Amino acid sequence: MPFSRLSAARAAKWGACALTTLCLSWAATPALAQKSGGTLRLFHRDSPASGSIHEEATISVVMPFSAVFNNLIRFNQHEKQNRPEFIEPELAESWKWNDDYTRLTFKLRDGVKWHDGKPFSAADVKCTWDMLLGKSQDKLRLNPRKAWYRNLDDVVTEGNDTVTFVLKRPQPAFTMLLASGFSPVYPCHVPAAEMRQKPIGTGPFKFVEYKRNEHIKFVKNKDYWKQELPYLDAIEWTIIPNRSTQTLAFIAGQFDMTFPYEQTVQTTKDVQSQAPNAICELEPTIMAFNFLVNRDDPPFNNPDLRKAMMLTIDRKAFINIISEGKGQIGGAMQPPPAGLWGLPPEILQTLPGYGPDVEKSRAEGRKLMEKHGYGPNNRLKVKVATRNIGQYRDPAIVLIDQLKHIYIDGELEVVETANWFPKIARKDFTLGANLTGSGVDDPDAYFYEHYACGSERNYTNYCNPELEKMYEQQSREPDQEKRKKIVWEIDKILTEDAARPIVFLYNLGTCRYPHVKNVTTNINSVFNSWRFEDAWLDK
Repeated sequence: MPFSRLSAARAAKWGACALTTLCLSWAATPALAQKSGGTLRLFHRDSPASGSIHEEATISVVMPFSAVFNNLIRFNQHEKQNRPEFIEPELAESWKWNDDYTRLTFKLRDGVKWHDGKPFSAADVKCTWDMLLGKSQDKLRLNPRKAWYRNLDDVVTEGNDTVTFVLKRPQPAFTMLLASGFSPVYPCHVPAAEMRQKPIGTGPFKFVEYKRNEHIKFVKNKDYWKQELPYLDAIEWTIIPNRSTQTLAFIAGQFDMTFPYEQTVQTTKDVQSQAPNAICELEPTIMAFNFLVNRDDPPFNNPDLRKAMMLTIDRKAFINIISEGKGQIGGAMQPPPAGLWGLPPEILQTLPGYGPDVEKSRAEGRKLMEKHGYGPNNRLKVKVATRNIGQYRDPAIVLIDQLKHIYIDGELEVVETANWFPKIARKDFTLGANLTGSGVDDPDAYFYEHYACGSERNYTNYCNPELEKMYEQQSREPDQEKRKKIVWEIDKILTEDAARPIVFLYNLGTCRYPHVKNVTTNINSVFNSWRFEDAWLDK
């Protein structure tokens, strides 16, 4: 469902506050029958490594800790699809591009305070992005989205209330990156190490406590700059790694809401049969199950072996086994209609491993393996590492089964969440079974974060200098239809090169009881709707 070129251009060029009705929308929303008070109770699927959104790469961090922070701009929290015309002001009152999309200037909101009472200013914005660029003395331990800002040259302040992002070249979609839940503003006066343990923000909730394997707790920010918000007194996440235990606890009424996008087709059915009053939404997501191949180490430095693995994949079987037929088949970008940029089915079917004749593809894959000495009597034994979460483990087992068809015998190696992303970031694996998402459904995020040479999140070390030129070409292009054609060509090449083979994209569920009001899940992001500032409990 492509967005309108006209509306996208307006949103990109002048900022949401140029449109009076949109500028006032956040203020007009809380006007119905909302009730203040109460604690929103959710379960959390695991123990995140820290509370620092800028240093982590998982929904396990951004989902609970988003309530602590604000962005300069963000996506409307109640639109199902993240699109440029749905970007709204937050810490910035307004923003405007220069004529060639190389300078983006924000006028900041006055009177905002950090949770410790210190005033927010343009210096905090500069400090945050200087740290992301590696320019500051204070360093991030991990910097998963540094690749997003390759085109950012400098951040310039004018007094306390104006800040300009200076880009090296035109990048009209830069606002999409800033609107993501992965783009909060950090305080200058709080060291990065402290933000991992006791994060301080300007957001609707203050951090209270995080105990590994127990809970994460937040309390209402009574001095929040949006008057009368938030409605909730507190948010509590109880950590329950076991999926069956999670579901039973929700059915028993111990929680108001599940961990978003954690419910499978099967557990959604369980909830609906045993708690028929619960509201469950099973929707497309941006979360793609894929396998990581260490391209630098033998034997998978051989492109024939990588192609053979592409050819053995039966994507429909994955979706049938894991999700009872509910899922999406796509390339690097999320497919339409949920995704804005993905390849249409008629193009996908022409790519290796996407055709309808799986057995024919597997026969071709076996020939490639036999060419290098592998066969029924000389099978390749490898470990397949994955994160110790059901959404990773379950399809990893199916992957191992399908690899057997091309003489590869895999052994499952499970890794706890705190160790998983550091492990794959340092390329400490031969094969990995991973879930890939992106903070925002835009090629500037996807391509630079996951496939650009040298990116921390480019776990397979894929590097194609010629393709890098196309990344820049699409990034410069303001005409969305022209940009889409370039994006499709890039997607085809990434898929043919087995850069990070995408197997399928999950449809996942979120359940809540009817008394939970004003919470919206997205269909092309899992990271951007968790401020909870105007959520409320009708009980």
